[in-house]
Amino acid sequence: MNHRETVTMTPGEVGALLAYARKVQIATINPDGTPHLVTMFFGLAGGRIAFWTYRTSQKARNLARDRRLTCLVEDGEDYFALRGAQVNGVVEPIDDLAGVTEVGRLIAARMPDVPPDALDAYVTHAARKRTAYLVEPVRVASWDHRKLLP
Repeated sequence: MNHRETVTMTPGEVGALLAYARKVQIATINPDGTPHLVTMFFGLAGGRIAFWTYRTSQKARNLARDRRLTCLVEDGEDYFALRGAQVNGVVEPIDDLAGVTEVGRLIAARMPDVPPDALDAYVTHAARKRTAYLVEPVRVASWDHRKLLP
């Protein structure tokens, strides 16, 4: 067995990482072809990465032009604790207020350090200026260096 096969996570392990993590790095494609990379909080909707952003943000403009993106979720502070999943996919935009609000609530539910009533008020207010996205995976690459330990 090669090194790559040793560290690859199962779909269940990838799902557990996505359920555990709160932040995702999202790369979209700028008009000049360069990557636009940002870190976002995210939620899960049916196992898919769900995020929202202001409708006028660079990432929203990029995704309106080209729905392809790459998402990276990672964890670990040293080599033998490092694990991650890279999801290449396309987004499904959500523009209706109810759908955007629901994605906002999914994200807010993963923020345990903020009182739920404050989050709900924030989500309701912020949703009016945002659009949301669900990531439809096309390819997933993963690694878990903890599997290298005896």
